[in-house]
Amino acid sequence: MKKTLLLILFFLSIGAFAQQQTVSYSISPTTFEESTAITITINGNSINESTWGVTGNALYLWAWAFDIDDTNQKGTPLNGSWTSSDEASKFSYNPGSDIYTKTITPTAYYNITGIGKIGFLIKAKDGTGDKKSQDILAEVGSFQVNLTSPAVNSSTIIASGGSFNIAANNTNGNASYNLKANGVSINTNASTSSYNYNHTNITANQNYELVVTQGATTVSKKFSVILNPGTISAVMPSGLLDGINYNAADATKATLVLDAPLKDFVYVAGSFNGWEPNSNYAMKKDPSSGKFWLELTGLTSGTNYTYQYWVVDATPIAGSPSLVKTADPYSTLILSSDDDPYIPASSYPNLPVYPVGQQRDVTVLQTGQTPYPWSTATTNFVKPEKEKLVVYELLVRDFDAARTYQSVINRMDYFKNLKINAIELLPVMEFEGNESWGYNTSFHMALDKFYGTSSKFKELVDVCHQNGIAVILDVALNHAFGRNPMVRMWMNDPDGDGWGSPSAENPYFNTEAMHSYNVGSDFNHQQARTQNYVKRVIKQWIEEYKIDGFRWDLTKGFTQNCPASVAGGQDNCTNQLQADRVAVLKTYADYSWSLDATHYTIFEHLGSDAEEQQWANYRIDDAVSKGIMMWGKMTEQYNQLTMGYNSENNISRMSSTAHGFTKNRLMGYAESHDEERLMYKNVQFGANLNGYNVKTPATALSRMSALGAVTLLVPGPKMIYHFGELGWDLSIFTCNNGSVNTSDDAITGDCKLDTKPQPQWSSNWLGDNNRNKIYTDWAKMITMKIKEPVFSGTATISSSSLTPTIKITNSSLASSQLKDVLVLANFDLATKDVPTGFPNTGTWYNLMDNTSINVTDVNAAISIPAGEFRIYGNKVANLAIANFEKEIGIYLYPNPATNYFTLNMAASKVQIYSVTGQLMKSFNGSQAASYQFNVSDLSNGVYVVKAYNDNEELQVMKFVKR
Repeated sequence: MKKTLLLILFFLSIGAFAQQQTVSYSISPTTFEESTAITITINGNSINESTWGVTGNALYLWAWAFDIDDTNQKGTPLNGSWTSSDEASKFSYNPGSDIYTKTITPTAYYNITGIGKIGFLIKAKDGTGDKKSQDILAEVGSFQVNLTSPAVNSSTIIASGGSFNIAANNTNGNASYNLKANGVSINTNASTSSYNYNHTNITANQNYELVVTQGATTVSKKFSVILNPGTISAVMPSGLLDGINYNAADATKATLVLDAPLKDFVYVAGSFNGWEPNSNYAMKKDPSSGKFWLELTGLTSGTNYTYQYWVVDATPIAGSPSLVKTADPYSTLILSSDDDPYIPASSYPNLPVYPVGQQRDVTVLQTGQTPYPWSTATTNFVKPEKEKLVVYELLVRDFDAARTYQSVINRMDYFKNLKINAIELLPVMEFEGNESWGYNTSFHMALDKFYGTSSKFKELVDVCHQNGIAVILDVALNHAFGRNPMVRMWMNDPDGDGWGSPSAENPYFNTEAMHSYNVGSDFNHQQARTQNYVKRVIKQWIEEYKIDGFRWDLTKGFTQNCPASVAGGQDNCTNQLQADRVAVLKTYADYSWSLDATHYTIFEHLGSDAEEQQWANYRIDDAVSKGIMMWGKMTEQYNQLTMGYNSENNISRMSSTAHGFTKNRLMGYAESHDEERLMYKNVQFGANLNGYNVKTPATALSRMSALGAVTLLVPGPKMIYHFGELGWDLSIFTCNNGSVNTSDDAITGDCKLDTKPQPQWSSNWLGDNNRNKIYTDWAKMITMKIKEPVFSGTATISSSSLTPTIKITNSSLASSQLKDVLVLANFDLATKDVPTGFPNTGTWYNLMDNTSINVTDVNAAISIPAGEFRIYGNKVANLAIANFEKEIGIYLYPNPATNYFTLNMAASKVQIYSVTGQLMKSFNGSQAASYQFNVSDLSNGVYVVKAYNDNEELQVMKFVKR
C-alpha cells in the first residue's frame, strides 16, 4: 500500500526530509514594518520548474511568522495545504524578465500583529517531495536586535561553576538592555547599541531573557544554560517499565524511566519544578541497564502535571543536536501547542492546558486516576468467530460531521441495524495535526485528542461490546513521524531547527527505508528496543482499552532486507517473501495472543501467497485456533463487475482456499479506505447498452445489492468501507472545496486525504429507497453469514464472465440443515440465463424471502434481470430472516431508537401505541421524510407505529425504544 499522508504540521516538519533548492530572491524594501507593503521577487533562472512538476509558471508562497521575541510561531497565513496551496498565495510571473513577484502586507497576509520575524519558502502547488526552496527569514521593524552570542533559543552546556558570555547589538541607535536569569534581573545597561556581559560561577541551570527596549518597542531574546551534572549512578528499582510508573500504594509518587543509549545526562523539566529543573531533577543512571530513571515525589492525586525530558549528548556526532527537549516516548496523553488550540471544547472538554513558554510536545502525568467502570459486556465479551466477522471500516473524522467518538456512539443503531459484528477504526493514536487519516503517527501509545477523551473512547468500546460488536484498531507500526521522541533523540538536524531524520546512532530507526513503500521514518524491527516498544504498544491497547484486534498497516515494511541499492530493485525485493519479517510478525502475533488468546491479528500485506500462507496457517490448530487474517483486496475485479465490463473481473480469489490458507483467514473486500469508491466509478465509467446505462445513478445503485451477495457471503471474514452499504458515490479524491482531484493532476495534486462531506446524514440517504435497499439487503446477507453455519464452510467460485456463480457448502452439517447455498448474480447489461449447478434436485429456497422453486434439472440456467442476484439454499433460512419484515410502503429507522426515529417518506399523521393498544403519542400534520419524531420521553420497550400518507394509506410498524 502506498499512502500520501496529509500533514498539518508546524511548517518545518513538512519539509524536514526533503532536499531544498536554493533560489535567488530579494525583498523590497529591505527594512520594513509589519504594516508595510513588501514585494518578494524570485529570480526565475534560479528555479528549475520542471523538476518540481510546475506548469504554467505556478509557484506559491508558503509562509509563517514569529512573535516579537522570535520564540513562538503565530498567525494564519493564506497557505492552503502542503499538497494544494491556496491560490491567494500564488506568485505573479513576468515572462519578459523571468521573475516572480508577490506583494504582501505582513499584518494582513499573516492575519496577526506583533510580528518580529517572517519566514517563507517557494514551492509547487503540491510541495510533496523536493518541490520547495530553502527557508527564507526576514526581520520585521526598523529596530532590530541581533544576539551574537549565544544563538537565539539555544541551550549551552557547561560545567558547574563555569561562566557564560552574552553579546548582542541593535540597530537605530542606543537601547536599554536588561538581562534576566530565571526571571531575576542580573545585569542592565541603560544606553548602548552593543551589549556584552559575562555571567560567572554558574551553579544552577539558567533560563535567560535579554530584554531590549528602544522607545516604545521592546524585543526579547531567550536562551539557556544547562549544567552537566555528571553521571549519577544508582540502581533502578525492580519492576519498572520505560515511561511513567505510577505507585499503586502512594499517589504522591511516580517514577519515570527513559532508555537513552549514547546520551550523557537527562533532566526532567515540568510543571512540578516550574520548568526550571535543578540538580534534584537530573535523572539517575542504572549501571546495569544503562537506563535513566527518576522518582517524582510530592505529587497531588488527580492533578495533571506536564513534563519533558531534556536529553543531552555532550559530544554529538556531526549534524546532530547536543540537546533535545522531548516528550516521553511512552506517553499516553500528549499536549501540542500546534494542534491543541484547534480542538473544539465540545470534542475534548477540560483539555489540559499546554504550558506557557514551552516548545514541542509535552507529556501529561496524573496519579490517582480512577479506572474506567467497564460493563460486564466488555469484561465478559466473547468475540465473534473469525470466520463470521463482518468488519465495518471507518474513519471517525469522515463518519459524522461532529467528528467525535460520541458521534460514533450516537450512530450505534445504524451499525446494529446493518448487523455488522465488528468495526475497524483508522488510526486513533496521536498523529501529527488534527485533520488526518492517522497514519502519520507520532506517539503510538497515546490516544489522539481530536476525536475526544480517553474515557469517551472507552465508552465507545464498551457500547460496542454491549451491542455484540468487536472493536479493531488500525495500527501503523511500520513507521513514525517527526514528532516521535525516538526519532528526535537521535536525529540529523544540521540546521538546528529541532526537526530531522534518524541519524546513524538511532537505535530504533533506519537512516534509509529498507522497503519501497515508506513514509515517515522507517522502524528497524530487528532491533530489540523496537520490538520492546511494539509490544508495549500492543499491551497498552489490549489492557487499557480492551481492544479486540489490530489491523497491522503496511506489513511489507517490517523487513531489513530491501534497501534502495538491493540487487534486482527495491520494489521487487519488498514484494518477495522475506524471512525476517515473517519471523518478527509472528513474534508480535504471539505476544498479542499471550495477552488475549482470541485477539484478532490482521495484516495488510497484499503480497505473495507463499508468504501470507505462513501467517494465515500459523498456529491454526491451537486449542483456541489462531491464524492471522490477511487483507484480501479485490477492488478492481468487483468494480469491473459493477461497471458491467466483461474483462479482468475474476473474483475467484475472494476465497481463502484460492490463496492456500488452511482455514478461512482471508478478510476479502471490494472497498477500503485506499481505493476509489466503486459507485463513483460506476457513475463515471459504467457501461451502456441498449438503454441500460450503468452511469445512471439509480441503475448503478441497483447493482450494489448484487455486489453484497458475491462478497459478503463468501466464507471467511469480510470488510465494508463506510457507506459502501449506502452506495457512497463521491470520489475518494474529493477535495475540501468539493472539486475532485486525483494523483494524476500535476497542478492540483491529490485530495485523497481531505475531509469528506456528510451527505449520508444531511441528505438522509437512509430515506432514499435506492440506497436503503442496499443497506437492507446487505443487512440480511450479513445476518445469514453470521447466523447460518453453512457460511463457515467452503466456497467454489465460477468467475469468468459477468454472471459469477458461488457454491457454498458445509460438509459437517446434516442434510436436514441449511448446508448448501448457491449464489447467482448477473452483472451484465441485459437479462441473462445464468448457469447454476445445484447440488441436487428438489425444493430450493430463495434465502432473501424464503420463496421456493422446484429444481428438476440441476444444470438448468435461471433467468436473472441485469444487475440482480439470487441466493438459493437447500433449506429455509429461518435464522437469517427472523428480524426482517416484508418491506413495503413506509420504513422506520433507526430501530431500535433512542431519542427519535424518522420515516423514509412524508407522512400526514403518525401515532405511537403501546403493545397493549394505548395511544402514547400522536404527530398530526404533514411531516417531511427527514422529520425526526421525538420519542425520548417514552419508556424503554416495544411500541407500534401507525403512519398515514397523504392518501390516508396506512403502514403499521413496530419499533424498540431504549
